[in-house]
Amino acid sequence: MTIESIRRDALGLSVEQRAALAADLLASLDAASEDEAEIEQLWLQEAARRADEVDRGVARLIPGDLVMREAQALLK
Repeated sequence: MTIESIRRDALGLSVEQRAALAADLLASLDAASEDEAEIEQLWLQEAARRADEVDRGVARLIPGDLVMREAQALLK
């Protein structure tokens, strides 16, 4: 089946059937958005956890310039 044959068949459906199909297709796109929203929420939780570790003095902070020097040394 090609997209064109699917489109042709879909356009042959009744208005109600096309509306139901369109709703199903849109819902499938929303599911992908929900996954992205869940991932974003997980990253926000991780950022909050890390910020809390910094605030409590649990995290070991490394100056950015030191990280860059060490990274550049590894690449040489």
